Amino acid sequence: MRSWPACTRRASCSVMPPSDGRRGADLTALYQDLILDHYRRPRNRGLLEHADATVTKKNPLCGDVITVQLELDGDTVRDVKFAGEGCAISQASASMMTQMLKGRSAQDIGRVAATFTRMIEGDSSAAADASLGELRALAGVARLPQRQKCALLAWSALTQALVSHG
Repeated sequence: MRSWPACTRRASCSVMPPSDGRRGADLTALYQDLILDHYRRPRNRGLLEHADATVTKKNPLCGDVITVQLELDGDTVRDVKFAGEGCAISQASASMMTQMLKGRSAQDIGRVAATFTRMIEGDSSAAADASLGELRALAGVARLPQRQKCALLAWSALTQALVSHG
């Protein structure tokens, strides 16, 4: 059985509690592997040369820091990158978020962000929403209130970046 350390800077964090059933255990392992894959091999990590919006957010409770940069074409995200340090949850959430955003309108992104936030806050209907795609791997964070801010940090920066750009 895997043992996951507490959510500290650059630590791996479990988001799914142990499951009693074989199918649940397989799904838990799959979600943990997906989160750890995004943590270890983040997608869209780095800085944009011509960012239209840049926002940095910090979680003072655990030290996670995320910078989100957007390159926009009107209200559509042409490119997005993130940089920062933090736990597996914050980094995986940022990586998954950036994959989902490219080519989407600000309005569509707002809907996804609202659904993701509801899922992290424990809304089971949001957790079942297939439009979230692999972001649903983070649904277990809802059972870990101390980790919810980690999962939402990049999303908070994204929302602020979209608002600040107009």
